[in-house]
Amino acid sequence: MTEIPRTPLILALAGLLPFVWSAATVLSPGLSDWAQGTLGARFVGPYTGLFYGTVILSFMSGVLWGFATKMTGSSANLGYVLSVLPALWVFFTTGGGAHNAGVMLLIGFTGILGLDWYFWRAGAAPGWWMRLRLTITAMVLLCLVIGLTQ
Repeated sequence: MTEIPRTPLILALAGLLPFVWSAATVLSPGLSDWAQGTLGARFVGPYTGLFYGTVILSFMSGVLWGFATKMTGSSANLGYVLSVLPALWVFFTTGGGAHNAGVMLLIGFTGILGLDWYFWRAGAAPGWWMRLRLTITAMVLLCLVIGLTQ
C-alpha cells in the first residue's frame, strides 16, 4: 500500500462529517436539541447517518463500476456484477425501521471492504486504496454503531 494522495484523503475525511455529526447528536442531548430546533429532525441522531449511509453505499457502487472499467474479459464482467451489489444491498435491505437499517448498513459497509480488496488486488484500484478504505470504513462503522444505541 502506498501513501494516500492529499486530495482524496481530504475529501474522504470531509465525507465522514455527516456520520460524525450523526454520532455526535446521539451522544450529546444538548447538541441534538439545538440541531433539531435549528436544522430539523432529518439532521439529528441516527437518521442523518442512515440517510447519508445509503447515499454513500450507492456512491461506492459507482466507484467500483469505474474500477471494473479498467478490467478486461471475464474479470471485467465479474467486476461489473460486483460493483452493483452495494447499491442493490442498500436498496433492498434498509427498510424496516431505523435499527434494522443501521444493522444492514453496518453489514453493507463491512462487506464492501471485500469488494474494495478484490478490485485493489486485481490492480483496478490505486495502490493506496485499501489504506484509505480501511481507515474511513472503521470511522463509518463506529459512527453507525453509536447510532444504534439510540
